[in-house]
Amino acid sequence: MSTSTKSDSAAKKDVTKLQRAIVDGLEDVKAQDIQVFNTEHLSPLFERVIVASGASNRQTKALASSVRDAVKKAGFAVPRHEGEENGEWIIVDCGQCVVHIMQPTIRQYYRLEEIWGDKPVRLKLGGAKPAKIFASEDASAEAKPAKKPAAKKAVAAVDGKTVVKKAAAKKSAAAKTAADKPAVKKPAAKKPAAKKTTALKTVVVKPTAPRGGAKKAAAKKA
Repeated sequence: MSTSTKSDSAAKKDVTKLQRAIVDGLEDVKAQDIQVFNTEHLSPLFERVIVASGASNRQTKALASSVRDAVKKAGFAVPRHEGEENGEWIIVDCGQCVVHIMQPTIRQYYRLEEIWGDKPVRLKLGGAKPAKIFASEDASAEAKPAKKPAAKKAVAAVDGKTVVKKAAAKKSAAAKTAADKPAVKKPAAKKPAAKKTTALKTVVVKPTAPRGGAKKAAAKKA
């Protein structure tokens, strides 16, 4: 790789890093409608034009100050600025990038997007930034148990259903095998024999006269 290509790639990285720092500085103060345009083919003086809106003079001044701090923190030279006296249109010259911070009426009147907006650059705007945790918040965060993600619950529910289905299949198989086996009759339990109770009957025995005695008695009487 030649030295020219190395320098070109390094310059592109610097431009990308610089425009990211500018956009972060604008987002920190809630800038509206941030637009980034590639102007390499339009001007040899700068490679990016960034346009953003502020609702009031106070906000536009705060946006310009935030951009200067973000660029300096990223390791670049402190940018120059113009128009901060009235706050309607502030230009922050960051070298390779020029930032136009304008109020909505001024931005609508001059329409810089029609001049520099030939090649818009897509950037991720409104990205989530890590929140600052103070000492009191840190202790409370450690005390609270971490919540389980909903995805694990869904997986557990799915696993539960499959287990239920398998168990049901096993039960049905067991029922089939039980139906195939012949039924074995259990011997009936022997009942204890009932004791026979004999009722005692009183028999009255009448005296019977001896045979032939009646005839003899009648003969005697005669």
